[in-house]
Amino acid sequence: MNQHKKIALLVINCLQGGGAERVVLTLGQGFHELGYEVHVLRFKPLIEYDLNSNLNYHILKFKPYKLIPGSQRRDKIFAHAVDKYILKEIGSPDIILSNLDRADSIMSNSEMPNIMYVIHTTLSLSHQANQTSESHKLKQKLINRYSKHPCICVSKGVQEDLINYLGDITPITTINNPIDKVAIEKMAEAFVPDYQNYIVHIGSFKEAKRHDILLKAYAQTDMSLQLLILGKGKLKREIEALIIELGLEGKAILVGFHDNAFPYVKNASFEILTSNREGFPLVIAEALAIGIPVISTDCQSGPGEMLPAKNLMLTDDIHSIKEKLSQAMKDPNQFKSDFDDSLLPIKVAKKYLEFMDSHK
Repeated sequence: MNQHKKIALLVINCLQGGGAERVVLTLGQGFHELGYEVHVLRFKPLIEYDLNSNLNYHILKFKPYKLIPGSQRRDKIFAHAVDKYILKEIGSPDIILSNLDRADSIMSNSEMPNIMYVIHTTLSLSHQANQTSESHKLKQKLINRYSKHPCICVSKGVQEDLINYLGDITPITTINNPIDKVAIEKMAEAFVPDYQNYIVHIGSFKEAKRHDILLKAYAQTDMSLQLLILGKGKLKREIEALIIELGLEGKAILVGFHDNAFPYVKNASFEILTSNREGFPLVIAEALAIGIPVISTDCQSGPGEMLPAKNLMLTDDIHSIKEKLSQAMKDPNQFKSDFDDSLLPIKVAKKYLEFMDSHK
Protein backbone atom coordinates (compact mmCIF):
# COMPACT_ATOMS: atom_id res chain seq x y z
CA MET A 1 0.00 0.00 0.00
CA ASN A 2 1.48 3.33 -1.07
CA GLN A 3 1.39 5.70 1.92
CA HIS A 4 1.94 8.74 -0.30
CA LYS A 5 -1.21 8.24 -2.34
CA LYS A 6 -4.51 9.75 -1.29
CA ILE A 7 -7.16 7.16 -0.44
CA ALA A 8 -10.75 6.95 -1.70
CA LEU A 9 -13.10 4.43 -0.06
CA LEU A 10 -16.46 3.44 -1.54
CA VAL A 11 -18.84 1.55 0.76
CA ILE A 12 -21.79 -0.54 -0.48
CA ASN A 13 -23.68 -3.59 0.78
CA CYS A 14 -22.67 -5.89 -2.12
CA LEU A 15 -21.76 -5.84 -5.83
CA GLN A 16 -24.79 -7.73 -7.07
CA GLY A 17 -26.17 -6.68 -10.44
CA GLY A 18 -27.69 -3.20 -9.80
CA GLY A 19 -27.02 0.24 -11.20
CA ALA A 20 -25.58 1.68 -7.98
CA GLU A 21 -23.16 -1.24 -7.74
CA ARG A 22 -21.90 -0.53 -11.27
CA VAL A 23 -21.59 3.19 -10.43
CA VAL A 24 -19.31 2.34 -7.49
CA LEU A 25 -16.93 0.45 -9.80
CA THR A 26 -16.97 3.19 -12.46
CA LEU A 27 -16.53 6.01 -9.95
CA GLY A 28 -13.67 4.05 -8.39
CA GLN A 29 -12.00 4.05 -11.80
CA GLY A 30 -12.41 7.85 -11.92
CA PHE A 31 -10.58 8.23 -8.60
CA HIS A 32 -7.89 5.81 -9.80
CA GLU A 33 -7.35 8.01 -12.88
CA LEU A 34 -6.89 10.97 -10.50
CA GLY A 35 -4.06 9.07 -8.79
CA TYR A 36 -5.97 7.84 -5.72
CA GLU A 37 -5.56 4.44 -4.11
CA VAL A 38 -9.15 3.18 -4.35
CA HIS A 39 -10.84 0.70 -2.00
CA VAL A 40 -14.32 -0.83 -2.15
CA LEU A 41 -15.75 -2.17 1.12
CA ARG A 42 -18.86 -4.35 1.06
CA PHE A 43 -20.84 -6.21 3.70
CA LYS A 44 -21.98 -9.21 1.62
CA PRO A 45 -19.81 -11.33 -0.70
CA LEU A 46 -22.22 -11.26 -3.67
CA ILE A 47 -20.63 -10.14 -6.96
CA GLU A 48 -22.14 -10.09 -10.45
CA TYR A 49 -19.73 -7.80 -12.26
CA ASP A 50 -16.22 -8.19 -13.60
CA LEU A 51 -14.16 -6.41 -10.98
CA ASN A 52 -11.93 -3.54 -12.08
CA SER A 53 -8.37 -4.65 -11.28
CA ASN A 54 -7.34 -1.04 -10.52
CA LEU A 55 -9.42 -1.12 -7.31
CA ASN A 56 -8.85 -2.94 -3.98
CA TYR A 57 -11.74 -5.01 -2.59
CA HIS A 58 -12.70 -5.78 1.01
CA ILE A 59 -15.49 -7.72 2.73
CA LEU A 60 -16.59 -7.26 6.33
CA LYS A 61 -19.63 -9.50 6.72
CA PHE A 62 -22.69 -7.98 8.34
CA LYS A 63 -24.48 -11.33 8.67
CA PRO A 64 -22.98 -12.37 12.06
CA TYR A 65 -24.12 -9.04 13.53
CA LYS A 66 -27.76 -9.76 12.62
CA LEU A 67 -27.97 -11.82 15.83
CA ILE A 68 -27.57 -8.62 17.89
CA PRO A 69 -31.04 -7.42 19.03
CA GLY A 70 -32.24 -3.93 18.07
CA SER A 71 -31.41 -2.46 14.66
CA GLN A 72 -29.92 0.80 16.00
CA ARG A 73 -27.72 -0.97 18.53
CA ARG A 74 -26.70 -3.52 15.89
CA ASP A 75 -25.74 -0.79 13.39
CA LYS A 76 -23.70 1.08 16.02
CA ILE A 77 -21.75 -2.03 17.01
CA PHE A 78 -21.13 -2.97 13.37
CA ALA A 79 -20.11 0.62 12.51
CA HIS A 80 -17.49 0.43 15.27
CA ALA A 81 -16.15 -2.79 13.70
CA VAL A 82 -16.16 -1.09 10.26
CA ASP A 83 -14.13 1.86 11.60
CA LYS A 84 -11.57 -0.48 13.19
CA TYR A 85 -11.30 -2.47 9.95
CA ILE A 86 -10.83 0.67 7.81
CA LEU A 87 -8.06 2.05 10.03
CA LYS A 88 -6.26 -1.31 10.19
CA GLU A 89 -6.64 -2.56 6.60
CA ILE A 90 -7.07 0.60 4.51
CA GLY A 91 -5.72 3.57 6.45
CA SER A 92 -7.25 7.04 6.80
CA PRO A 93 -9.33 7.71 3.68
CA ASP A 94 -9.37 11.23 2.24
CA ILE A 95 -12.92 10.61 1.00
CA ILE A 96 -15.51 7.96 2.00
CA LEU A 97 -18.60 7.52 -0.17
CA SER A 98 -21.55 5.59 1.27
CA ASN A 99 -23.93 4.00 -1.26
CA LEU A 100 -27.50 2.74 -0.67
CA ASP A 101 -29.58 2.09 2.41
CA ARG A 102 -27.56 -0.55 4.29
CA ALA A 103 -24.25 1.31 3.91
CA ASP A 104 -25.89 4.66 4.73
CA SER A 105 -27.38 3.21 7.91
CA ILE A 106 -24.01 1.83 9.01
CA MET A 107 -21.89 4.84 8.00
CA SER A 108 -24.25 7.25 9.80
CA ASN A 109 -22.91 5.58 12.99
CA SER A 110 -19.25 5.77 11.89
CA GLU A 111 -16.72 8.02 13.63
CA MET A 112 -14.59 8.33 10.47
CA PRO A 113 -14.11 11.80 8.89
CA ASN A 114 -14.69 12.73 5.22
CA ILE A 115 -17.90 10.72 4.78
CA MET A 116 -20.47 11.67 2.13
CA TYR A 117 -23.67 9.87 1.12
CA VAL A 118 -24.37 9.14 -2.55
CA ILE A 119 -28.16 9.21 -2.99
CA HIS A 120 -29.05 6.96 -5.93
CA THR A 121 -32.84 7.07 -5.82
CA THR A 122 -35.81 9.26 -4.90
CA LEU A 123 -36.02 8.54 -1.17
CA SER A 124 -39.71 9.42 -0.82
CA LEU A 125 -40.67 6.89 -3.50
CA SER A 126 -38.29 4.15 -2.39
CA HIS A 127 -39.75 4.41 1.13
CA GLN A 128 -43.33 4.75 -0.12
CA ALA A 129 -44.29 1.28 1.09
CA ASN A 130 -43.76 2.59 4.60
CA GLN A 131 -46.33 5.41 4.38
CA THR A 132 -48.30 4.08 7.35
CA SER A 133 -48.60 5.10 10.97
CA GLU A 134 -44.86 4.39 11.07
CA SER A 135 -44.11 6.99 8.38
CA HIS A 136 -43.35 9.83 10.81
CA LYS A 137 -40.90 7.59 12.72
CA LEU A 138 -39.26 6.50 9.48
CA LYS A 139 -38.93 10.07 8.24
CA GLN A 140 -37.29 11.14 11.51
CA LYS A 141 -34.89 8.20 11.26
CA LEU A 142 -33.91 9.28 7.72
CA ILE A 143 -33.51 12.93 8.82
CA ASN A 144 -31.22 11.81 11.65
CA ARG A 145 -29.22 9.68 9.23
CA TYR A 146 -28.81 12.06 6.30
CA SER A 147 -28.23 15.21 8.34
CA LYS A 148 -24.93 13.77 9.62
CA HIS A 149 -22.94 14.13 6.38
CA PRO A 150 -23.19 15.97 3.02
CA CYS A 151 -25.30 14.30 0.32
CA ILE A 152 -24.48 13.93 -3.37
CA CYS A 153 -27.58 13.17 -5.46
CA VAL A 154 -27.25 11.44 -8.83
CA SER A 155 -29.83 13.67 -10.52
CA LYS A 156 -31.64 16.97 -9.96
CA GLY A 157 -34.88 15.09 -9.44
CA VAL A 158 -33.32 13.04 -6.63
CA GLN A 159 -32.00 16.22 -4.99
CA GLU A 160 -35.37 18.00 -5.20
CA ASP A 161 -37.09 14.92 -3.79
CA LEU A 162 -34.67 14.68 -0.84
CA ILE A 163 -35.18 18.35 0.09
CA ASN A 164 -38.98 18.13 -0.34
CA TYR A 165 -39.17 14.91 1.69
CA LEU A 166 -36.66 15.52 4.50
CA GLY A 167 -36.04 19.27 4.37
CA ASP A 168 -32.89 21.31 3.82
CA ILE A 169 -30.99 19.26 6.42
CA THR A 170 -27.43 19.02 5.08
CA PRO A 171 -25.10 20.37 2.37
CA ILE A 172 -26.38 18.82 -0.86
CA THR A 173 -25.54 18.85 -4.57
CA THR A 174 -26.27 16.97 -7.79
CA ILE A 175 -23.49 15.09 -9.58
CA ASN A 176 -24.63 12.72 -12.33
CA ASN A 177 -23.33 9.16 -12.42
CA PRO A 178 -20.07 8.45 -14.25
CA ILE A 179 -20.10 6.66 -17.60
CA ASP A 180 -16.90 4.98 -18.83
CA LYS A 181 -17.44 5.56 -22.56
CA VAL A 182 -14.16 3.92 -23.65
CA ALA A 183 -14.83 0.76 -21.62
CA ILE A 184 -18.45 0.58 -22.84
CA GLU A 185 -17.43 0.92 -26.50
CA LYS A 186 -14.91 -1.90 -26.03
CA MET A 187 -17.39 -4.16 -24.20
CA ALA A 188 -20.02 -3.53 -26.89
CA GLU A 189 -17.72 -5.28 -29.39
CA ALA A 190 -17.47 -8.49 -27.29
CA PHE A 191 -19.95 -10.43 -29.46
CA VAL A 192 -22.78 -10.00 -31.94
CA PRO A 193 -26.19 -11.13 -30.62
CA ASP A 194 -28.20 -13.79 -32.48
CA TYR A 195 -30.96 -11.25 -33.11
CA GLN A 196 -31.49 -8.53 -35.71
CA ASN A 197 -33.98 -5.66 -36.02
CA TYR A 198 -35.01 -5.40 -32.39
CA ILE A 199 -35.79 -2.98 -29.57
CA VAL A 200 -33.89 -3.49 -26.30
CA HIS A 201 -35.07 -2.95 -22.73
CA ILE A 202 -32.69 -3.49 -19.79
CA GLY A 203 -33.91 -3.52 -16.20
CA SER A 204 -34.53 -5.68 -13.14
CA PHE A 205 -37.89 -7.42 -13.04
CA LYS A 206 -39.38 -5.20 -10.38
CA GLU A 207 -42.50 -3.07 -10.22
CA ALA A 208 -40.86 0.33 -10.82
CA LYS A 209 -39.60 -0.76 -14.27
CA ARG A 210 -43.21 -1.31 -15.45
CA HIS A 211 -42.56 -4.22 -17.81
CA ASP A 212 -46.33 -4.79 -17.74
CA ILE A 213 -47.04 -1.43 -19.35
CA LEU A 214 -44.19 -1.89 -21.84
CA LEU A 215 -45.62 -5.22 -23.00
CA LYS A 216 -49.21 -3.93 -23.22
CA ALA A 217 -48.06 -0.91 -25.25
CA TYR A 218 -45.86 -3.05 -27.51
CA ALA A 219 -48.80 -5.43 -28.14
CA GLN A 220 -50.74 -2.46 -29.60
CA THR A 221 -48.02 -1.63 -32.19
CA ASP A 222 -47.40 -3.42 -35.50
CA MET A 223 -44.54 -5.27 -33.74
CA SER A 224 -42.36 -4.84 -36.83
CA LEU A 225 -39.32 -5.13 -34.53
CA GLN A 226 -38.81 -7.79 -31.87
CA LEU A 227 -38.60 -6.66 -28.24
CA LEU A 228 -35.63 -8.07 -26.30
CA ILE A 229 -35.89 -7.74 -22.51
CA LEU A 230 -32.69 -8.18 -20.50
CA GLY A 231 -32.78 -8.60 -16.74
CA LYS A 232 -33.91 -10.82 -13.88
CA GLY A 233 -35.87 -10.47 -10.68
CA LYS A 234 -38.85 -11.49 -8.60
CA LEU A 235 -41.52 -10.54 -11.18
CA LYS A 236 -40.12 -12.81 -13.93
CA ARG A 237 -43.01 -15.32 -13.77
CA GLU A 238 -45.62 -12.58 -14.01
CA ILE A 239 -43.83 -11.11 -17.05
CA GLU A 240 -43.63 -14.54 -18.72
CA ALA A 241 -47.34 -15.08 -18.06
CA LEU A 242 -48.21 -11.65 -19.51
CA ILE A 243 -46.22 -12.38 -22.68
CA ILE A 244 -48.33 -15.54 -23.18
CA GLU A 245 -51.59 -13.76 -22.27
CA LEU A 246 -50.90 -11.00 -24.83
CA GLY A 247 -49.86 -13.53 -27.50
CA LEU A 248 -46.34 -12.08 -27.75
CA GLU A 249 -44.38 -15.36 -27.86
CA GLY A 250 -41.58 -15.03 -30.42
CA LYS A 251 -42.02 -11.24 -30.45
CA ALA A 252 -41.16 -10.25 -26.85
CA ILE A 253 -38.18 -12.32 -25.73
CA LEU A 254 -36.67 -12.57 -22.26
CA VAL A 255 -32.91 -12.83 -22.80
CA GLY A 256 -31.90 -13.09 -19.11
CA PHE A 257 -29.36 -11.11 -17.12
CA HIS A 258 -26.00 -10.38 -18.81
CA ASP A 259 -23.08 -8.82 -16.96
CA ASN A 260 -22.16 -7.37 -20.36
CA ALA A 261 -25.38 -6.25 -22.04
CA PHE A 262 -23.67 -3.67 -24.26
CA PRO A 263 -23.51 -5.82 -27.44
CA TYR A 264 -27.31 -6.11 -27.22
CA VAL A 265 -27.57 -2.31 -26.93
CA LYS A 266 -25.08 -1.60 -29.74
CA ASN A 267 -26.93 -3.84 -32.19
CA ALA A 268 -30.45 -2.63 -31.28
CA SER A 269 -32.51 -0.29 -33.46
CA PHE A 270 -33.23 1.68 -30.27
CA GLU A 271 -33.58 1.33 -26.50
CA ILE A 272 -36.71 1.91 -24.43
CA LEU A 273 -37.17 2.63 -20.73
CA THR A 274 -40.66 2.57 -19.17
CA SER A 275 -39.96 3.06 -15.44
CA ASN A 276 -42.24 5.15 -13.22
CA ARG A 277 -39.30 6.03 -10.96
CA GLU A 278 -35.55 6.19 -11.40
CA GLY A 279 -32.58 7.96 -9.85
CA PHE A 280 -30.22 8.42 -12.77
CA PRO A 281 -30.89 5.60 -15.25
CA LEU A 282 -27.47 4.41 -16.38
CA VAL A 283 -28.95 2.48 -19.30
CA ILE A 284 -29.89 5.76 -21.03
CA ALA A 285 -26.44 7.38 -20.66
CA GLU A 286 -24.75 4.12 -21.67
CA ALA A 287 -26.84 3.79 -24.82
CA LEU A 288 -26.00 7.40 -25.72
CA ALA A 289 -22.30 6.57 -25.17
CA ILE A 290 -22.50 4.02 -28.00
CA GLY A 291 -24.69 6.15 -30.25
CA ILE A 292 -28.00 4.29 -29.88
CA PRO A 293 -31.36 6.16 -29.93
CA VAL A 294 -33.35 6.06 -26.68
CA ILE A 295 -36.98 6.73 -25.79
CA SER A 296 -38.03 6.85 -22.15
CA THR A 297 -40.82 7.66 -19.77
CA ASP A 298 -40.39 11.10 -18.22
CA CYS A 299 -40.22 9.83 -14.63
CA GLN A 300 -39.52 12.13 -11.71
CA SER A 301 -35.75 12.16 -12.10
CA GLY A 302 -33.15 11.22 -14.67
CA PRO A 303 -34.49 10.80 -18.22
CA GLY A 304 -35.57 14.45 -18.69
CA GLU A 305 -32.05 15.52 -17.68
CA MET A 306 -30.46 13.44 -20.47
CA LEU A 307 -32.97 13.34 -23.32
CA PRO A 308 -34.80 15.98 -25.39
CA ALA A 309 -38.56 16.36 -24.83
CA LYS A 310 -39.42 14.57 -28.09
CA ASN A 311 -37.83 11.35 -26.74
CA LEU A 312 -39.99 11.30 -23.60
CA MET A 313 -43.30 9.57 -22.84
CA LEU A 314 -45.81 9.85 -20.02
CA THR A 315 -45.27 7.40 -17.15
CA ASP A 316 -47.83 4.62 -16.58
CA ASP A 317 -49.53 5.53 -19.90
CA ILE A 318 -49.95 2.69 -22.40
CA HIS A 319 -51.22 4.99 -25.18
CA SER A 320 -48.31 7.44 -24.88
CA ILE A 321 -45.77 4.59 -24.91
CA LYS A 322 -47.47 2.85 -27.84
CA GLU A 323 -47.40 6.08 -29.90
CA LYS A 324 -43.69 6.73 -29.25
CA LEU A 325 -42.80 3.08 -29.82
CA SER A 326 -44.56 3.15 -33.19
CA GLN A 327 -42.74 6.34 -34.23
CA ALA A 328 -39.38 4.89 -33.18
CA MET A 329 -40.00 1.62 -35.01
CA LYS A 330 -40.61 3.55 -38.24
CA ASP A 331 -37.58 5.86 -37.82
CA PRO A 332 -35.29 5.23 -34.83
CA ASN A 333 -32.72 7.86 -35.88
CA GLN A 334 -35.09 10.75 -35.12
CA PHE A 335 -34.49 9.89 -31.44
CA LYS A 336 -30.67 9.96 -31.50
CA SER A 337 -29.08 12.22 -28.84
CA ASP A 338 -25.53 13.27 -27.97
CA PHE A 339 -23.49 11.80 -25.11
CA ASP A 340 -22.40 14.34 -22.48
CA ASP A 341 -18.61 14.16 -21.95
CA SER A 342 -18.93 15.66 -18.45
CA LEU A 343 -20.08 12.15 -17.39
CA LEU A 344 -16.61 10.64 -17.94
CA PRO A 345 -15.35 9.02 -14.67
CA ILE A 346 -12.37 11.31 -14.05
CA LYS A 347 -14.54 14.43 -14.49
CA VAL A 348 -17.22 13.09 -12.13
CA ALA A 349 -14.61 12.13 -9.48
CA LYS A 350 -13.19 15.68 -9.66
CA LYS A 351 -16.67 17.09 -8.95
CA TYR A 352 -16.95 14.87 -5.85
CA LEU A 353 -13.65 16.21 -4.52
CA GLU A 354 -14.59 19.83 -5.25
CA PHE A 355 -17.86 19.42 -3.34
CA MET A 356 -16.13 17.76 -0.39
CA ASP A 357 -13.43 20.46 -0.25
CA SER A 358 -16.09 23.17 -0.17
CA HIS A 359 -17.77 21.56 2.88
CA LYS A 360 -14.83 20.56 5.06
